[in-house]
Amino acid sequence: MARASLAVLTISAGMVTAVPAPNATAAVLAGSTSQPAGLDPAALRSALDGVHRAGMPGVFAEVRDAGQVWRGASGVADVRTGRPIRPDMRHRVGSITKTFTAAAVLQQVEKGRIRLDAPIGRYLPRLVPGERGDKITVRMLLNHTSGIPDYLPYAFPSLDGLPSLPDVSPDSLDDNQFKRFRPTELIELGLKAPPVGEPGAPAGVYSNTNYLLLGQLLEQVTGTTAEEYITRNVIERAGLRHTAFPRGPRIEGPHSRMYEALHGLIDPPRDYSVYDMSWVGPAASLVSTVEDVNVFYAKLLDGTIVNRSSLAQMQRTVQVYNFYGQTIDYGLGLHKVTIPSCGIFWGHDGTAWGAESMSLTRADGKRQMSVAMNLARWSTIDALGNPQRHPIDDALSTFYQRAMCGPN
Repeated sequence: MARASLAVLTISAGMVTAVPAPNATAAVLAGSTSQPAGLDPAALRSALDGVHRAGMPGVFAEVRDAGQVWRGASGVADVRTGRPIRPDMRHRVGSITKTFTAAAVLQQVEKGRIRLDAPIGRYLPRLVPGERGDKITVRMLLNHTSGIPDYLPYAFPSLDGLPSLPDVSPDSLDDNQFKRFRPTELIELGLKAPPVGEPGAPAGVYSNTNYLLLGQLLEQVTGTTAEEYITRNVIERAGLRHTAFPRGPRIEGPHSRMYEALHGLIDPPRDYSVYDMSWVGPAASLVSTVEDVNVFYAKLLDGTIVNRSSLAQMQRTVQVYNFYGQTIDYGLGLHKVTIPSCGIFWGHDGTAWGAESMSLTRADGKRQMSVAMNLARWSTIDALGNPQRHPIDDALSTFYQRAMCGPN
């Protein structure tokens, strides 16, 4: 599930009623006994504390620069008990999962089992039959130019019962907390909805339905589930120790509670750290750590996960509209973010109910940032559906600037 644009150093997401909590910052600088030129631990720690003071219950991050590593955490993992949040905690990373799924598809392209520009109907004729299956290619699913709408507003209808994002209802979240969805039923919801564009249009529309279809494609060509294939061939190839698809509604290992505000509709925010993630599957269900996510993107960009030709395909971008009508530069499971002061970055952001994440790696692989937050959709929404700026957004912008561009 995606959220606001990565085109600027900010997130326009949610809203939270300020939660009083003790400040509990922990930080470590690894790899050197002296401060590296590009990492300023004190500045990073101060900026992360600023996100907590702005209203985020708990936030943790890892920043890397040319072999140096800083990890920090600020705030609490549980607003009721005051349990401190830690930088090694596991977290639902949402649509960061899409990069893993896209990499798995590209591996099959390298083996000749999938062609990027072949129609999806060739592989999944029953799921996407007829003219639509002939027009929509695998590439269009990967870069969201298929014209297939997201199933999410139909699986989580809004208060008036009509499909509308981002205005889903709190009742929908509760009703689906332990519901086990089949991917084909969610795909069917998306395919039955009115198209959001023509296949291959110059600008796409972000849709989780595309990535559930890619999961079915992986199953078709590999003979195993997408989750099993990605685990063996992407997660294990990258050497990730704390990344996995959930085996049930609970997260295994140390983790924070995860608070959903739903743009002010849930006040105070409610804990959804226990949730059946079948509603997103290979589109957004992974659990990981900020360390593992940084390792993954570093190995993806250095050619360890897919070859250089496949990576070049992943980095061919188009304009894609997200749920809030903002445009992002989107490749095949990768966002491109250009920051004039410090370069081009690649990565993804993600959200699940109660959890937010962002990970960006500079094109040369030397500078990385991964951040996780335990509150989602903290800002209110105006009449046009646009998130209104919140102090958390400004504090995050400050942290992102320091994390990706250094102390200047």
